[in-house]
Amino acid sequence: MKRVNYSLMRTICALVIGLVLVLFPAQAGEYLVLTIGIVFMVPSLITLIGYFVQKPGEHFRFPVEAFGSLLFGLWLVIMPGFFADLLTFVLGFILMLGGVQQVASLMAARKWMPVPGGFYVVPVLILLAGLVSLFNPTGTRSTVFIIIGIASLCYALSELLTWLKFGRKRPRLDEREKNNIEDVEIIG
Repeated sequence: MKRVNYSLMRTICALVIGLVLVLFPAQAGEYLVLTIGIVFMVPSLITLIGYFVQKPGEHFRFPVEAFGSLLFGLWLVIMPGFFADLLTFVLGFILMLGGVQQVASLMAARKWMPVPGGFYVVPVLILLAGLVSLFNPTGTRSTVFIIIGIASLCYALSELLTWLKFGRKRPRLDEREKNNIEDVEIIG
């Protein structure tokens, strides 16, 4: 059940990010950075306000993390263009990892059923799109965001197709194997 949830979450996130990047490539980078900045600022402001409205005898240590988050959020909001260029690197790296993860999943699926070679085309293209965006992030940011957006949409569709085609045919683990896997995860 956990694999299904993670797979669907990856699909939904990639679909949303891909649509935003394709539909609004010129503004997408800065809007994403502004959104991240606000996400950093709001909880830190709430924490700082909570600290200052405490009764005089109840003061705990100053929330340094909240103050740092507030400063970082402000920096993101003040300089969104700079961070949008960095975001291009991050999204390209995520695409690269997504392509590698899909190839690895298909290779793992070969253990319990044959996987046609055509299923490897989209993950390899996603991996290549990630590499292209890493090596030319600032050339034309909107073009790179469109490439990343299309690749994200392809990733979402490929992930969904892979899950529908191979995920349900995955062999079930018996209870002893599940316990062994949980022990390995806890130790590792």
